[in-house]
Amino acid sequence: MLQITALYASLLAFIYIKLSINVINLRKFHKVSLGHKNHKDLEQAIRAQANFIEYVPFGLILLSCLEINKIHPAIVFLLGGLLFIGRFLHAKSFTVPGIDNTKRIQGIKFTFWSIRLMAAMLLLSLLVSLV
Repeated sequence: MLQITALYASLLAFIYIKLSINVINLRKFHKVSLGHKNHKDLEQAIRAQANFIEYVPFGLILLSCLEINKIHPAIVFLLGGLLFIGRFLHAKSFTVPGIDNTKRIQGIKFTFWSIRLMAAMLLLSLLVSLV
């Protein structure tokens, strides 16, 4: 069983639901069923949700590959934590009017580092297994 991936997938799912509820509430408030109709707050909420769902699946695929390839659980846990922190900070940055760019940049950095490190770890494990 992919226990570490399951943990992070579950935690990330709660963030995704929160971002989705934000979009739904703003759509109701502005009476907009599709698009954002130039409502900046709605556009911001939509992009926060979309950005989240653009990165999280790829990160979880890499994380599950690490677990399947029997990378040490502590490493998998730490890399999953980097992904979680990155996505949390990025999502949080969009919950304030005008976007908190400090949190946004931190979130992007954590997310990118987690993906880079997971990909590098997988490549390294593949190379080692070929020798």
